[in-house]
This record gives sequence, C-alpha cells and structure tokens, in this order.
Amino acid sequence: MSLESFAPSRALSIGVELELQLVSTHDYDLAPVAEDLLRALSHADLQGDVKPEMTCSMIELSTGVCDQYETVVAQLEALRDTLAAAARRLNIGICGGGTHAFQKWGERRIFDGPRFHYLSDLYGYLAKQFTVFGQHVHVGCPSPDTALYLLHGLSRYIPHLIALSASSPFVQGEDTGFESARLNSVLAFPLSGRAPFIGNWSDFERYFDKMASTGVVSSMKDFYWDIRPKPEYGTIEIRVMDTPLTVRRAAAVAAYIQTLARYLMIERPYRLAEDDYLVYTFNRFQACRFGYDGVYVHPETHEHIPIAEAITSSIARIEQHAIELGTDAVLAGLRADVLAGRNDARWLRAQHENGAPLAELVMGQCARWTQGGAM
Repeated sequence: MSLESFAPSRALSIGVELELQLVSTHDYDLAPVAEDLLRALSHADLQGDVKPEMTCSMIELSTGVCDQYETVVAQLEALRDTLAAAARRLNIGICGGGTHAFQKWGERRIFDGPRFHYLSDLYGYLAKQFTVFGQHVHVGCPSPDTALYLLHGLSRYIPHLIALSASSPFVQGEDTGFESARLNSVLAFPLSGRAPFIGNWSDFERYFDKMASTGVVSSMKDFYWDIRPKPEYGTIEIRVMDTPLTVRRAAAVAAYIQTLARYLMIERPYRLAEDDYLVYTFNRFQACRFGYDGVYVHPETHEHIPIAEAITSSIARIEQHAIELGTDAVLAGLRADVLAGRNDARWLRAQHENGAPLAELVMGQCARWTQGGAM
C-alpha cells in the first residue's frame, strides 16, 4: 500500500483535538457513557466535531481549520458548552487531564467500532490501558518538505510542550511522581516515540513503502510518533500534550505551537541532522518526570539548562512572530505561568496534598472544565 499524496494546506492553519474523560457524577469514576452522550449530541449544531475514542469512557472533540488563536478559543468554548449541556441532562461529568486519577484499566470497555476492535485484538490489554487523554495539534503546511522540516524542527520543543500541558500525576490511585505519566502508556506501543530522521518527502515515501511491504503498517494511523505527518490533511500532528484542564490552556498551547511553526517556517534557523535526536529521549523523560524543573540538553551545544528557562527563552526568541500572529498576549501568559511554576499537574497535586480525596479532585477537574475561566 502506498502513502497518500500530500495535500498542501494553508500555511500555519491549525486544528485542535482534545480527548476527554467521561465520569459518573455519583462517584467520579470513569463511566462507559460515550455512546449515550454521542446520541444526545446527534442533532446538535457543532462548530467542529465530536467522535468516539478507544474505550467507552472517553470522547474526542476537534475544532475545524483555524487561522487565529481567537478562533480556536471560540470553537473550543462552543464545543465545551454544547457538551456540558448534553452531559448535565445525562448526569455525566466531563473533564480534562491526561489520566483519570483512580480508574482501573481492567474495568474499561472497548467502543463498538471496527478499528477499535481491531486495535484491541492486536494490542490486548494495552488497548484498555490506552484510556489516557491527550491534546493533538495539526499545523498546516504548504508542501510536504516543509512538513518534514517542521516535524524535525519542532522536535526540539517537545519537552517544552510536555511541561506546559502536563496534567497526569496520578495513575490508578497513586501519585506517580511524574508530571505527565500519560506518555508512559503511549510508549508501550510499537512505532511510538520519535519519527525517523528523513528530510524530504520522496525519501519519506520510500520509507513508508518499505514499512508497508513488511505488513507492519498500512496507513499513517499505525505510527504513534510524537509528531507525525498527515498527508491527507496537509499537516503535521503534534501528539505529546496531555489534555489540559481548561480549553483556554489548550488554546494557549496551540498558539505557542503555531508561533513556533511560523518562526521555523520563515527563519529556517536550524540545519537539521540525525544527531539532534541524541538527547531527544533524555529531554522527553525529564519533562515527563519533572516538568519545568527538568533538565533540557540543547541538541547542538549540549548545554544543560532547566526546561523552564528553555521555554521562556523560546518565547523571547519568537516574540516578533507572536506579534505578527496576535499570540503575544497569550504567550506572555504562558511565560508568567512558567516563571510562577504553574501548570495543571501541579494544581492537581496541590489539591490532593491539601486534603482533597481523589474523587473530589476529579469533581474539581469537571468544574474547571465546565466553568472555563483562565488558562
């Protein structure tokens, strides 16, 4: 099977996907109610889309194609409000967060769909353990070679994105010590982690054909890479973020990605090489484990700095691009959060350390999601 042709799209257009938790308002454990909620939404006039995910206790919402941060916010808020209204009628709670704090994976049910059953048959218990919740951001690319440059250029900023979006410190009732434990579940899958270093689309097509000839893959969906090209949309898809606790946080992370992409597309600041990936796995782990306090090793100079400093330096570096895109105010808000040590993982951990039981913690997550507010 050959790779689909790359369909060029508007440069720097973005789309946001968020996987969400569906919980019972009785005990705030995950509840297998995705089909009921989707049925309740079947006649709703949605700005974007809502669809099922791997297990019956999760759904995915997605915006349309957007060009500006304000459009992303407006669409996400409209989707959130429509979902919240339907959920209230069904006594369902909806929340963000990369993991549910105390659910047991063995209690999950696979959603009744051909691909989900195929994945369950293939991956066994990993399919149910994949009841984790991430944010994906698509960035429009005018050409396939640009897409590959962005893919490899943005790989330097994977630790930044993990730390900014981290919201999964708890797994099955335990504090993992990680700020993003969700990504540990993703790494259990074959063909996860980083994409291979390939710099032009013709070589990438040859790589895909070789992989397809082995019978291991049949489409780009079979690659669980941190960043992957989506030729049918003309985008790259960044997949490392936990689902934040508010749509404004999700939109802010998307704005940061869009601004980084503009910087990379226009300035072409890096001469990319395979050696850039020597520190990739280390940096990724540091961000998952320690968030802002993790160590970031520069891919070229090998200088060691805190991830917080790497983020604030990057925001300063792309300031003019933020002004051009109109994202400067939201990036200033992210910078303030970094300097203050604020992210969703730390908010969740602080609530629990202050005495909130885990069920009450999930209830608080539902309130933050539904009520919106600041990022």
